[in-house]
Amino acid sequence: MDDLDGELLETLRSVQWRLRRRSHGDLHDLGVTPAQGRVLRVVGRCDDPPRMGAVAEHLHIAPRSLTDLADPLEQAGLLRRTPDPDNRRSTLLDLTPAGRAVLDELHRRSRESAAAAFAVLDPDDRRRLLDLLRRLEGALAAPAG
Repeated sequence: MDDLDGELLETLRSVQWRLRRRSHGDLHDLGVTPAQGRVLRVVGRCDDPPRMGAVAEHLHIAPRSLTDLADPLEQAGLLRRTPDPDNRRSTLLDLTPAGRAVLDELHRRSRESAAAAFAVLDPDDRRRLLDLLRRLEGALAAPAG
Protein backbone atom coordinates (compact mmCIF):
# COMPACT_ATOMS: atom_id res chain seq x y z
CA MET A 1 0.00 0.00 0.00
CA ASP A 2 1.54 3.30 -1.04
CA ASP A 3 1.24 6.50 0.97
CA LEU A 4 -1.78 7.74 -1.02
CA ASP A 5 -3.72 4.51 -0.40
CA GLY A 6 -2.83 4.65 3.27
CA GLU A 7 -3.94 8.28 3.52
CA LEU A 8 -7.22 7.49 1.75
CA LEU A 9 -7.91 4.60 4.10
CA GLU A 10 -7.13 6.62 7.22
CA THR A 11 -9.15 9.59 6.00
CA LEU A 12 -12.17 7.39 5.23
CA ARG A 13 -11.94 5.84 8.68
CA SER A 14 -11.67 9.26 10.30
CA VAL A 15 -14.62 10.67 8.36
CA GLN A 16 -16.74 7.61 9.18
CA TRP A 17 -15.84 7.84 12.86
CA ARG A 18 -16.60 11.58 12.99
CA LEU A 19 -19.91 11.20 11.15
CA ARG A 20 -20.98 8.41 13.47
CA ARG A 21 -19.91 10.36 16.51
CA ARG A 22 -21.84 13.46 15.41
CA SER A 23 -25.04 11.62 14.55
CA HIS A 24 -24.93 9.23 17.52
CA GLY A 25 -23.06 11.41 19.99
CA ASP A 26 -25.30 11.58 22.99
CA LEU A 27 -28.30 9.28 22.79
CA HIS A 28 -28.87 9.02 26.52
CA ASP A 29 -31.99 11.15 26.21
CA LEU A 30 -33.42 8.43 23.93
CA GLY A 31 -32.45 5.64 26.32
CA VAL A 32 -30.24 3.78 23.82
CA THR A 33 -26.56 3.31 23.13
CA PRO A 34 -25.15 3.74 19.61
CA ALA A 35 -24.90 -0.06 19.29
CA GLN A 36 -28.53 -0.47 20.33
CA GLY A 37 -29.45 2.22 17.82
CA ARG A 38 -27.82 0.14 15.08
CA VAL A 39 -29.97 -2.83 16.12
CA LEU A 40 -33.11 -0.69 15.89
CA ARG A 41 -32.03 0.54 12.44
CA VAL A 42 -31.50 -2.97 11.09
CA VAL A 43 -34.80 -4.27 12.47
CA GLY A 44 -36.60 -1.13 11.27
CA ARG A 45 -35.40 -1.62 7.67
CA CYS A 46 -37.00 -5.06 7.42
CA ASP A 47 -40.48 -5.51 5.96
CA ASP A 48 -41.11 -8.49 8.23
CA PRO A 49 -39.63 -9.16 11.67
CA PRO A 50 -36.13 -10.57 11.06
CA ARG A 51 -34.56 -13.53 12.81
CA MET A 52 -32.03 -12.63 15.48
CA GLY A 53 -29.37 -14.59 13.61
CA ALA A 54 -29.90 -12.53 10.48
CA VAL A 55 -29.64 -9.28 12.45
CA ALA A 56 -26.42 -10.45 14.14
CA GLU A 57 -24.99 -11.43 10.77
CA HIS A 58 -25.91 -8.06 9.26
CA LEU A 59 -24.21 -6.27 12.17
CA HIS A 60 -21.17 -8.59 11.95
CA ILE A 61 -21.51 -9.56 15.60
CA ALA A 62 -21.95 -12.84 17.45
CA PRO A 63 -25.54 -13.88 18.24
CA ARG A 64 -24.69 -13.70 21.95
CA SER A 65 -23.64 -10.07 21.52
CA LEU A 66 -26.97 -9.32 19.88
CA THR A 67 -28.75 -10.88 22.85
CA ASP A 68 -26.84 -8.49 25.13
CA LEU A 69 -28.01 -5.56 22.98
CA ALA A 70 -31.60 -6.77 22.58
CA ASP A 71 -32.24 -7.47 26.28
CA PRO A 72 -32.25 -3.83 27.41
CA LEU A 73 -34.16 -2.77 24.28
CA GLU A 74 -36.86 -5.27 25.11
CA GLN A 75 -36.88 -4.25 28.79
CA ALA A 76 -37.29 -0.62 27.72
CA GLY A 77 -40.28 -1.56 25.56
CA LEU A 78 -38.55 -0.67 22.27
CA LEU A 79 -38.20 -4.16 20.86
CA ARG A 80 -40.31 -7.30 21.03
CA ARG A 81 -39.01 -10.86 20.67
CA THR A 82 -41.36 -13.56 19.40
CA PRO A 83 -40.84 -17.19 18.48
CA ASP A 84 -40.39 -17.82 14.76
CA PRO A 85 -43.44 -19.83 13.63
CA ASP A 86 -41.36 -21.38 10.82
CA ASN A 87 -38.40 -22.41 12.99
CA ARG A 88 -38.92 -23.05 16.68
CA ARG A 89 -35.19 -22.58 17.35
CA SER A 90 -35.27 -19.02 16.02
CA THR A 91 -36.51 -15.79 17.51
CA LEU A 92 -37.89 -12.84 15.59
CA LEU A 93 -37.32 -9.19 16.47
CA ASP A 94 -39.91 -6.49 15.94
CA LEU A 95 -40.06 -2.81 16.85
CA THR A 96 -42.76 -1.66 19.22
CA PRO A 97 -44.47 1.68 18.61
CA ALA A 98 -42.07 3.22 21.15
CA GLY A 99 -39.15 1.64 19.31
CA ARG A 100 -40.42 3.06 16.03
CA ALA A 101 -40.57 6.52 17.63
CA VAL A 102 -36.96 6.24 18.84
CA LEU A 103 -35.89 5.02 15.40
CA ASP A 104 -37.66 7.96 13.74
CA GLU A 105 -35.76 10.33 16.02
CA LEU A 106 -32.47 8.56 15.25
CA HIS A 107 -33.16 9.01 11.53
CA ARG A 108 -33.99 12.69 12.04
CA ARG A 109 -30.75 13.28 13.93
CA SER A 110 -28.71 11.38 11.33
CA ARG A 111 -30.18 13.40 8.45
CA GLU A 112 -29.58 16.65 10.32
CA SER A 113 -26.01 15.65 11.12
CA ALA A 114 -25.30 14.56 7.53
CA ALA A 115 -26.73 17.79 6.12
CA ALA A 116 -24.46 19.81 8.40
CA ALA A 117 -21.40 17.69 7.61
CA PHE A 118 -21.86 17.69 3.83
CA ALA A 119 -22.75 21.40 3.70
CA VAL A 120 -19.04 22.13 3.14
CA LEU A 121 -19.44 20.55 -0.33
CA ASP A 122 -21.47 22.08 -3.12
CA PRO A 123 -24.14 19.84 -4.73
CA ASP A 124 -21.88 18.85 -7.65
CA ASP A 125 -19.11 17.80 -5.24
CA ARG A 126 -21.61 15.80 -3.18
CA ARG A 127 -22.86 13.97 -6.27
CA ARG A 128 -19.27 13.25 -7.37
CA LEU A 129 -18.36 11.98 -3.89
CA LEU A 130 -21.42 9.74 -3.88
CA ASP A 131 -20.50 8.37 -7.31
CA LEU A 132 -16.92 7.64 -6.22
CA LEU A 133 -18.01 5.97 -2.98
CA ARG A 134 -20.58 3.82 -4.82
CA ARG A 135 -17.91 2.72 -7.31
CA LEU A 136 -15.60 1.79 -4.45
CA GLU A 137 -18.42 0.01 -2.62
CA GLY A 138 -19.31 -1.96 -5.76
CA ALA A 139 -15.71 -2.98 -6.31
CA LEU A 140 -15.40 -4.15 -2.71
CA ALA A 141 -18.68 -6.08 -2.93
CA ALA A 142 -17.47 -8.00 -5.98
CA PRO A 143 -15.81 -11.36 -5.33
CA ALA A 144 -12.03 -11.07 -4.93
CA GLY A 145 -10.11 -12.54 -7.75
